Amino acid sequence: MTDISKLGEFGLIHHLTDDIKTRNTATRYGIGDDCAVLHYPDQEVLVTSDMLMEGVHFDLTYIDLRHLGYKSAMVNISDIFAMNGMPRQLVVNLALSKRFTVEDMEAFYAGLRAACDKWNVDIVGGDTTSSYTGLAISITCIGEAGADKIVYRNGAKDTDLICVSGDLGAAYMGLQLLEREKTVYYQQVDEARKKNDQRALAALKDFQPDFAGKEYLLQRQLQPEARGDIIERLREANIRPTAMMDISDGLSSELLHICKQSHCGCRIYEKNLPIDYQTAVMAEELNLNVTTCALNGGEDYELLFTVPIGDHEKIVSIKDVRLIGHITKEALGAQLVTRDNAEFALTAQGWNPLQ
Repeated sequence: MTDISKLGEFGLIHHLTDDIKTRNTATRYGIGDDCAVLHYPDQEVLVTSDMLMEGVHFDLTYIDLRHLGYKSAMVNISDIFAMNGMPRQLVVNLALSKRFTVEDMEAFYAGLRAACDKWNVDIVGGDTTSSYTGLAISITCIGEAGADKIVYRNGAKDTDLICVSGDLGAAYMGLQLLEREKTVYYQQVDEARKKNDQRALAALKDFQPDFAGKEYLLQRQLQPEARGDIIERLREANIRPTAMMDISDGLSSELLHICKQSHCGCRIYEKNLPIDYQTAVMAEELNLNVTTCALNGGEDYELLFTVPIGDHEKIVSIKDVRLIGHITKEALGAQLVTRDNAEFALTAQGWNPLQ
């Protein structure tokens, strides 16, 4: 393993990025100077940024650095798609503790570049510094969209249809699965240490978590996909959403954001929530309510959007999009209609980064 200090900041940057070639015409100049140079003469520029902190947003016990790099890029790319834009450039800032090696950063950048390659995004710069508290990742994604194409959160209107892509709750179930197996591992370590059982401790080096039949849940948690494919299908169908967000903190939280900023209410139907079979099975194993997981789990990075009721025929024909409810007048509030037709006020119980 190669100590990062042997390369230094600029040596590490050159090592990781020397072979990066730009692909977007808007990228006039990428890595190698004090600033990247971007040119957008006829488009609006979209900018989003996310910070990921070790111990808060990710646990290196069960996510490897390649998957972490991929996920770090995708969560930013997803925000650009959520505005109905196209991602073009990425700026990457890292704070590293001394336990990370050059090879660790190669793995992180391999994942980062795989995500960028998927959507033709250029890595155009960033910063690297030291950290005393672990790994910190801050990524900024820059995108573009025509002024008449951008979709905000505040455009939903009474009678609009509420739609989601993909399925919900799987990423949260993947996290619960990883946490369960982590707990099992450390319980076995503690028991072996209490008994001073060196053979058991040695055997635990080859500990294999029980993920059989749950591979989809792990993929959803460790390797989320930004839904640019849905944006493309909507454009092909000549559908422009009236409001849109990506589901990072949970469906209920995001839907309440749209209702608040659009000054409207909503009714969504429990029976219409798209839930994968593995998600339902895992929820039952853990004695969790699967609807609660679908509403509040977070990290799905699916698209939540509203469309005019006149687009009903178009929207129901789009693959991997589910109609889950409709927008109402603000006075009616945000409501969940259960399978037995009871109504409950929709509440935000999803991820809060400041708790």
